[in-house]
Amino acid sequence: MFRIILFFLIFTLSAVGCTKHTDTLKKGASKYGGTLLLSTTSDPKSFNEIIAKESSTSRAIGFLFEGLTKTNGVTTEVEPCLAEEWNISGNGLVWTFFLRKDVKWFDGKPFTSDDVLFTYNSLIYNKDIPSSARDIFTIEDKQIKFEKIDDYTVKLTLPIAFAPLLRLLGQSILPKHALEEAVKAGKFNSTWGVDTLPSKIIGTGPFMLTEFKPSERLVYTKNPNYWQKDKEGKSLPYIDKIVSLIVEKDDIQLVQFESKEIDVLSIREKDFAYLKKKEQKGNYTVYDCGPSFGTNFISFNQNPNVVKQPKLSWFRDKNFRKAIAQSIDKQTIINNVMNGIGYPQDAAMEKAAVIFHNPFVTRYEYDLNEAKRILVDAGYKDNDGDGIIEDKGGNPIKFTLITNADNTIRQSIGTIIVTDLKKLGMDVSFTPMEFNSMVTKLTSTYDWDAVLIGLTGDVEPHGGKNVWTTDGHLHLWNMKPTDAKQLKIWEKYLPSWETELDSIFNKGVSELDVAKRKALYWRWQEIVAEELPVIYTVNGAALHGVRNRFGNLQPTSYGGVLHNVEKVCIEE
Repeated sequence: MFRIILFFLIFTLSAVGCTKHTDTLKKGASKYGGTLLLSTTSDPKSFNEIIAKESSTSRAIGFLFEGLTKTNGVTTEVEPCLAEEWNISGNGLVWTFFLRKDVKWFDGKPFTSDDVLFTYNSLIYNKDIPSSARDIFTIEDKQIKFEKIDDYTVKLTLPIAFAPLLRLLGQSILPKHALEEAVKAGKFNSTWGVDTLPSKIIGTGPFMLTEFKPSERLVYTKNPNYWQKDKEGKSLPYIDKIVSLIVEKDDIQLVQFESKEIDVLSIREKDFAYLKKKEQKGNYTVYDCGPSFGTNFISFNQNPNVVKQPKLSWFRDKNFRKAIAQSIDKQTIINNVMNGIGYPQDAAMEKAAVIFHNPFVTRYEYDLNEAKRILVDAGYKDNDGDGIIEDKGGNPIKFTLITNADNTIRQSIGTIIVTDLKKLGMDVSFTPMEFNSMVTKLTSTYDWDAVLIGLTGDVEPHGGKNVWTTDGHLHLWNMKPTDAKQLKIWEKYLPSWETELDSIFNKGVSELDVAKRKALYWRWQEIVAEELPVIYTVNGAALHGVRNRFGNLQPTSYGGVLHNVEKVCIEE
């Protein structure tokens, strides 16, 4: 066995560097104290990361928890975190992780290997708990075996070689002593809800949640027992407190940034030129980090147990979806909505992911005449002259497109798309709605026609397994049912390309040869571009505004502004 601390794969990826549009921030000695003022667009739906399926929860708890490893926000290389080092057997199937001995939970209890086993064996692999992480840590329908060697040593035995293991072990570890009773009582799924006292939410991260006022704010205070130290051996974090205001509208966040009510702003492309002109007067810096991670797309609900005819036949018709793809005016969206700062998106893997991004997938150029031709050839025509096309059975093409109301850019994109769909003769109702209500429709009731939405991205394709495999918890266009009768109907409608995606993700995860992995995941992107379970729109730029009062910032496309929040300091 040999000991390693670097990423298991034989390549490393470089994060897209940011361009600052003013002089660099002043560099001074790191200082303790002060408050960082942030904002978020919605209340968290929960504080329970294991069952969370939406970004409002992950944003709210991001400062509280840590994994065995972490991904460097600048280099994207995997680094030690709660595990200080590890070794691996020659065949790549047995990994031994050596845990830090100086880590404590917020309540003072020591962090040990029991917490690691509890997180994976009792939570993630617990079939009574709806965890999307289970998809990611299941390899060809087999689980990773987690065993305790001693209080600070954990052994993992893999069913096959697992290329993304180190990166994915950034999965948050949760405290056994605080949650075990809830699991035994069958109450874990309702544990750590938004009504939980902040003091009961226990992690190991640099900040603790100390206050939550719905629709107002989240307040975090520094963890006085945090294990990380700076290069001089001084305790981290430097900042005393973080206040995150809950502000649903992007326009209001912009006003608050200008009025110094918040320190950091994720800048919309349409606001870039406006804010850039005011940099010096406003005493802030604008960072341009290039193409952002994440994908934005339209998807149609193809679930045969929920969607009724004739809509089901439309949404499952590849030609119907191709006509939609042909009618998305990406350049107009970039020009009019994103102020010219954006990128047409065609592939399932973002450009920012570099090596795994397939630049040769089928592209659908904006062409309404071609879209009309595709529809006519597939039997969609306006037979009665009322301006609305009908299917072969005479049913008018009418459906609802939803998106989240807190995202004004997405609303503007949706308006442009719906305008063009109406030119094709489709009767489309565009309905922005509250974010958490939308999430419930997508992941619980499945009561929706079409959605304009986005998903976060990563440098590792396997992180999307829960979206792309047929049993994935975020396989939103065709969620696999658990009911036996519904499952039989679902299987009847399951196309062969869906099962090919299952095969690709099962093979890709165990392929250690980078070139072969790349070929597999490029094939996945080709299938998605041809079959169009999701129809991509545009990808934005990673733009950030930050007040000139902070040191130790290293904004990147991958990590954002606060990937190293424990090291950020106030220099006023």
